[in-house]
Amino acid sequence: MLINLGLDAVAETVYRGMLAHPGSSLAELCSRLHILEEDLCGALDRLSELALVRASLDDPSQVHAVDPHLGMEILLARQQAELAAQQQRVEASRAAAARLISEFAHEQSSHSNASVRYLEGVDAVRDYLAALNSQVVKEFLTFAPGGAQTPANMQASRPLNRRLLERGISMRTIYLDSIRRDPPSVEHAEWLTSHGAHVRTVPSLPNRMIICDRREAIIAIDSDNTEVGAVAISSPGLISSLCALFESEWRSAQPLGSAPAQQPGELTPQQVTALHLLAQGATDESIAKKLGVSPRTARRIATGLLTHLNARSRFQAGVHAVQEGYLPSSPE
Repeated sequence: MLINLGLDAVAETVYRGMLAHPGSSLAELCSRLHILEEDLCGALDRLSELALVRASLDDPSQVHAVDPHLGMEILLARQQAELAAQQQRVEASRAAAARLISEFAHEQSSHSNASVRYLEGVDAVRDYLAALNSQVVKEFLTFAPGGAQTPANMQASRPLNRRLLERGISMRTIYLDSIRRDPPSVEHAEWLTSHGAHVRTVPSLPNRMIICDRREAIIAIDSDNTEVGAVAISSPGLISSLCALFESEWRSAQPLGSAPAQQPGELTPQQVTALHLLAQGATDESIAKKLGVSPRTARRIATGLLTHLNARSRFQAGVHAVQEGYLPSSPE
């Protein structure tokens, strides 16, 4: 039952046996548990590595099993540290992949048939979008992370969006939930819907992205600093995957004019997303970027989650979140 926490079947059996029969000798444990002495010694070595057993303070020749409440907290803390390390490795891999794509795109930008093209800087991206605007035939899909939209972005995009919508292009845009508290962003989104676009919001988005007619996509190179530039992709396989990602986010998103039904005491989608990020070891600054809010707001959300979960620390909040069903009991 505890294999996901690092215990194999034999080690778990030995730990349970020691808790049920404290003070038993090794021979007595072998007899009670019907296991070989060499298997018992191997299990004790594993339990010692996990800090679940130690030498007895009363009799150093005896082995003492740590209280299960403390033992489970030790295992959960170990697993949480492993998950945080894995998340850091994933982020490092993502950054390396982005660098590889940008290097390849830069080398291939002079070839007209290249499936990846590098666009350096905001001006290059806007010029490319302006040229692409007249070529769109049916559909224009957008991920717009970053929270409140900047006046410069809204001003630059409005003429392009108007021309698309006047031509009858189907336009769908997904913003972050946090724009609902920014009047200028809401006003811009309402302007889009009034001209025929469809707008929804989600707690977080992976990156800034635009897909045109399911044949070309423009993706920000650095999700934390979109001014660096973007890559334009036309590979059918990649486009198909990106469209599937968009449709998945769209199904879970909420229309701008509505809010998800919430029972008293339930967490909002934004709080659930923040809770998952906390469980992954994300900092307040990282959570703020993912949710499109200020670091101060991110800290307030984290503090509110601790209060809601009756926890004194973020680790304890993670344990309570698993117990109450907000987080899975094993890594997804």
